[in-house]
Amino acid sequence: MRNAASASLSLGSLGLLRLFGVPWSWSLAAGFGVFLGTGGWKYLYIVVRTAKRDLNGLYVLLRVKIALWHHLRLNSNIPSIFAQTVKQHPNKPALIYDATGETWTFTQLDLLSNAVAQWALAQGWAPGDVVALFMESRPLQVALWLGLAKVGVEAALINFNLRRDALLHCVGVSVSRGIVFGAELAGELSVDCLASLLAPTAFMYLIIESFLCCSIFRYYRIAAFGYHAFRMRQDDIIYDCLPLYHSAGNIMGVGQCLINGLTVVVKKKFSASRFWEDCIKHNCTVVQYIGEICRYLLSQPVRPSEKGHRVRLAVGNGLRPSVWEAFTERFGVAQVGEFYGATECNCSIANMDGKVGACGFNSRILPNVYPICLMKVDEETTELVRDRHGLCVPCRPGEPGLLVGRINQQDPLRRFDGYANQDATRKKIANNVFKKNDSAYLSGDVLVMDELGYMYFRDRSGDTFRWRGENVSTTEVEGTLSGLLGQADVAVYGVSVPDVEGKAGMASIADPTGTFDCDAFLREVQQALPPYARPVFLRISPQVDTTGTFKIQKTRLQREGYDPRLSTDQIYFLNSRAGRYEAVNEELHSAIVEGRMAL
Repeated sequence: MRNAASASLSLGSLGLLRLFGVPWSWSLAAGFGVFLGTGGWKYLYIVVRTAKRDLNGLYVLLRVKIALWHHLRLNSNIPSIFAQTVKQHPNKPALIYDATGETWTFTQLDLLSNAVAQWALAQGWAPGDVVALFMESRPLQVALWLGLAKVGVEAALINFNLRRDALLHCVGVSVSRGIVFGAELAGELSVDCLASLLAPTAFMYLIIESFLCCSIFRYYRIAAFGYHAFRMRQDDIIYDCLPLYHSAGNIMGVGQCLINGLTVVVKKKFSASRFWEDCIKHNCTVVQYIGEICRYLLSQPVRPSEKGHRVRLAVGNGLRPSVWEAFTERFGVAQVGEFYGATECNCSIANMDGKVGACGFNSRILPNVYPICLMKVDEETTELVRDRHGLCVPCRPGEPGLLVGRINQQDPLRRFDGYANQDATRKKIANNVFKKNDSAYLSGDVLVMDELGYMYFRDRSGDTFRWRGENVSTTEVEGTLSGLLGQADVAVYGVSVPDVEGKAGMASIADPTGTFDCDAFLREVQQALPPYARPVFLRISPQVDTTGTFKIQKTRLQREGYDPRLSTDQIYFLNSRAGRYEAVNEELHSAIVEGRMAL
């Protein structure tokens, strides 16, 4: 609005001067002076600083959109796009399995996925059915879900860290007709427990997250954006040490193989000590990370291999500014490709020019080209703030706000396909956001934008937080812990620890009788939850705050965190080295905050 006002005054001045017969040169100079004097100089400053970046972003946006329209006209899907990739690179290595050194060419991957497709048909599975895959990362997992996709069967990729109730929940909500699982995980499954969750006539097979392999809109959009935004090349070799049930490992990583013909090295499990040796061994030029991975690498002793690699690009998310600069300087990685966006969202952003700390940007010059925005939210209720017309209020630079993206089901980049659960879909959509009767996708994340349009991650609101590179569902953890404690009231939330990526899990537990046993609780938790979902901090209190409708309130709990000075409740810290929960006093609190206590 301020730029528009400056422009209007400038044009008005120009017209007035011309009306009085002032020469064009003088009139233009005077009009330009009015524009600068009324604040237009800041707009010009932004244009000069961001024009190259914005033009590059516009090029990537148009290229991906045109490609998507092309595939839509041809009624393409991921298997048909992969078939074209096979024709272009029949004998090129597609996947390399680091654990065994086995290499699969594109032709071999195609043939094996064809065999999987025939096998799936033989089981009676039909288009629209769902089959769960529960196994550790390996090229076979790619061949399985690709083969299932060839006959229209969706693969639900289950997080292989899940156990007991959490695992049963994921299998149940996936409505799978069968489960294909790795032999290494056979001991974690019980046929008796799972049988009732599977659809009728389901099967279980033994072969040597929950994430449904998504539509072409989602899969192609993410893979193509990553390829073009970060200037990947056909001769790149990607080191993928992220779990394949995760969208980053599966789409941003393996997606470059299936869509763009790049070679991907699949690592069974991340190893900080072997990371750079693996990159040298396989001649990798691109690596994937989450913020924690970069910190783990920096904590390793100096090795000759960390400067002997050919890696020029690191792609991922969650990299803090301090870790960012230390990572690039120590390991000699020329470019960091930080991005933000969930698999299903329509407001993904990317840091295309290496701005330290930024997870992406949106143009300040032409913001409507990519209609995303940060909207003000109430800090207490996390509800969108609305003006007197009932519309959402955009944030100014420097103000934190909820990232939203305008929904347009006719635009492949703006559509939102939702979830299998309709209630979950409705929670992600808001109406009357940019204008009356429109709809927008709610990311659930609070970001802040600077004056140049760069966006920085601030907080993850809603029902999840990230820890150790995984999304932790507070609802699921609360349900598990409450069950272990005889249905006691439990509030689970994430708390920040200085210089540590993500948020550590903290559980506030109601213990009106004062009989809570930390040691017994830990034994139960270790059996019921994967390591990243186990509470790092506990807060034991007579009761947990609730609303009038019996919803647990977390605002005060999150604000007070694990500081013993802010509460009379007993707070405990999970000492991973000692293997027990320890009472937090001021001395231990200082050690945690100052980084002297390992998490």
